[in-house]
Formats: sequence, structure tokens, C-alpha cells
Amino acid sequence: MFSTVLPDILIQGWALQLSPELASRAQFGWTISVHIIFASLSVGLAPFIVYFTWKDVRTDDERFTRLRSFWVKVFAAGFVMGTVTGIPMSFQFGTNFPQFAEVAGELIGGPLAFEAKMAFFLEAVFLGVLLFGQERVSDRTYILSSVLVGVGAWLSAFWILIVNAWMQTPQGFEMITRNGMEVAKLTDPLAAFFTPRMPWMYVHMVNASVISVALLVAGVSAYIVWKKRDAATWNTALKLAVIILLVTAPLQAVHGDAYGRHVADTQPQKFAAMEAHYETGTADLHLLAFPKSIDAITDPKAENLFTVSLPGVGSFLASGGDFDAEVLGLNEYEENPPVAMVFWSFRFMVGLGFLFIGLALWGGYLIYNGRLSESNRFLKTMIAASPLGYAALLTGWYVTEIGRQPWVIQGELRTSEAVSSTLSGTEATLTLVGFVVIYIGLILVALHVLRWLVEDELRELGVKVSDDDRWYGPVPKVSDDD
Repeated sequence: MFSTVLPDILIQGWALQLSPELASRAQFGWTISVHIIFASLSVGLAPFIVYFTWKDVRTDDERFTRLRSFWVKVFAAGFVMGTVTGIPMSFQFGTNFPQFAEVAGELIGGPLAFEAKMAFFLEAVFLGVLLFGQERVSDRTYILSSVLVGVGAWLSAFWILIVNAWMQTPQGFEMITRNGMEVAKLTDPLAAFFTPRMPWMYVHMVNASVISVALLVAGVSAYIVWKKRDAATWNTALKLAVIILLVTAPLQAVHGDAYGRHVADTQPQKFAAMEAHYETGTADLHLLAFPKSIDAITDPKAENLFTVSLPGVGSFLASGGDFDAEVLGLNEYEENPPVAMVFWSFRFMVGLGFLFIGLALWGGYLIYNGRLSESNRFLKTMIAASPLGYAALLTGWYVTEIGRQPWVIQGELRTSEAVSSTLSGTEATLTLVGFVVIYIGLILVALHVLRWLVEDELRELGVKVSDDDRWYGPVPKVSDDD
């Protein structure tokens, strides 16, 4: 009897505490967070796949043959996981946010259809060629297949971000009454597809994906090199990943600074939340800000208790050079996003961005001195840093999405209005729990696949495994200044 009563107690006592809106937002947020990990893997890995395939075919170098084979398998696993985790989001539009689907359907339906039919199928078909067709097609066709896989991945990001960019800065539509309901009617497809936000978001997201994958490639390569220092294949991959970081990490900082000014112009409320700027006027740059209480973390009206700030720097960044520029504060708005969540997510993302620049410069210095594979500290650091690109990517996405609240379509439709009126808190919470459990399982499967691929590579390189299932190999001495 206890076993039957306890679940009821848990459901009635905990699940009902979550409102349909909160549970639905958490469910969609969790779903898209996991999906983004795998989607960005495809986007970021695409240029690596093209390069490895081209070098393999043109040079017949065993290093690039092994790298192409390894990372195409990783790409395929990520593609499958991305598909599995992405499909439920379209159903959630109907089950959890039907009002949003009704209001914005004419605007978002086209890009989502293009993403499926133009990008997904292109990527899927030619991924099959990459996996199984090398001996069945010409070298030129095989290289072209890798390019088309990459184009498919980047096109997929393009169409998805068109939808999100429109939700951030909507245009190219008019609100009309249809069947007694206010809905958005598409009036200018080009304006709707290419909103002011679109180019900023696309460049930033694609570059973030490349950075995340470069760190992953560097981490996997560093681990294998740490186990076998003379592994030429993985020394090559490590060097390539560092070189890519040297380009993409500083670019992200420069582009992000300009992107921030665009946000200040188009979504001043979000910018104010990012900077915890409460009163209109000159804005300081808060390096640290602590709320008055635990409850203040989710209270949009909670002001800072203690800050460590740079006077006027917030105005300087928002205006592009004026320390005395006026910046709109959160006091101008009746409803605001949870400031603490946006504020700290933004600083976590920026802090990791500067860390990546430091890692890139460190690696570049070691390459210059011919000591990249000899530095134990660098190898171990890159192993530890391998998942941090995805942490930065996710927190950046949280700034984008949470910072838009209370709007699901900026200035047009509130999130509370988009949620299903027939959905109960219990139903929404139980499905949230289900998605959490299932997606954690999918993440664990993906990690297991990556581990299996790495162990198989170590086995082929002659690295031995101990009785306690630990891989070990010779670790040569390093220099005193390592």
C-alpha cells in the first residue's frame, strides 16, 4: 500500500506546485538545451569534417584517414541524437504552447518546413555517403558529400535562427483577427526572415558552435596524446584545434561586443537585465552583483545589495564610446525577466569566452616553441576544458531566451498568453520529469559512444588497459618550465 500511496503524495505535493506556464517553460527549456548540444556539435564539426575529408582524399595521409573516420562517426552519433531530441519540440508547440503556434504559425511554419526539407534531408543523405560510400563513389563526389553535409548543418541552423531572431525582433507582419483571435499575418517574407537580429545571432551561434567543437577536438586529442605522445594523428588534430581557437575565440569577443550594442538598441530591457541596471541613466559595469535574498534570484524587481562595478563602463559599451550615455533601466518596464539569472548567465558566458582566448594563446605559444604535446599542464587543462564550450553556448542561449521574458514574441505575445489553457500543472510537470529522465539517458548514451570510440582508438594505437579498466601508456618527461 505504501508503494501506491507514496507516488500519489509526491505528485499531489510536489507536481502541483509547478504552474502550467512554469512547467511548460522548464520542459521546453530543458528540451532545447539538450538539443542545442547535439545541433551545435553538427554545426561546429562540419568544417572539421570537410577539412579532414579533403586532406584524406587529396594526400592519402593516414593521419587524416583516421581523423576523418573518427569524427564522421562522432558527427553521425550527434546527428542522430540531434534528430531524436529536436522532433519533440515541434509537438510541444501544440501540446504546451498552442496559442503561440496559432498566433505565429504563418511566420514560423515556412522556415521550419525549409529546415526539415532543405537542410535535414540534405545532411542525412550525404552523411550516408560519408559513412558508407567512400569505395562506391569518386573522390570528387566524396569530397562534395562532406561539403554538402556541412552546408546542410549550417542551413539547419540558418532556418531555425530565422524563427528565433523573428521572435526577438519581429517584423514583416501585421496583426489581424482570424476566427475571433489576433494572429500574425505575413506581409513581407524578406523582412520577416531577415530581421535586424538574424545576422548577429547567426554569426555568434555558428562561431560558438565551432569554438565548442574545437575545444572538444582539443580535449579528445589531448587525452590521446597524453596517453601516447608519439600519436602523430592526434598531435595533428590538437594543433589544428588550437589554431582554430586562436581565430574563433578572439572573433567571438569582438563580435559579442558589437552584438551587445545591437541588443541595447533593439531590446533595451534585456540589456538592462544583463547589466542589472535598474534606474535609467548612466550605467556602471557590474562585475559582481549579489541580491538581497535567495528569493531575489527569481524576483524581477529585486535590486542589488552589493556590487563591484566599473563606473560608466556599461554606458560606454552600450553606446560604443560614451561613458555618460543614458541607458534605459528596468524601472521603465512593468514586467521584467529574472534579473539574477540573466545577469549571471551573461557573466558566466563572457568569463568562459576570455578563458578560451587564454587557452588559445597558451596553445599558440606552445606551438611556436614546438612543445604542444610535451606540456602536461596544457594537455590536462584542455581535457578539463573540453565541455566548457557547451557550457558557454548554453548560458549564452539562456541570456537570449530568459532575457526576452515576459515575451515569447517581443512586444506582441506574452509567454503566459501562449501556454495552453487546458493543460494542468500536474500534466505539465509529469511530462517535464519524463523528458528530464529520458534526455539524461540520451546524454549518457552519447558520452558512452564517445568513450567507446576513444578507447577503440587507444587500442589501435597500442595503449594498454589495466585490470581496473584504466588506460595507460608511456608518459615522457617534460621540461622544467612546463
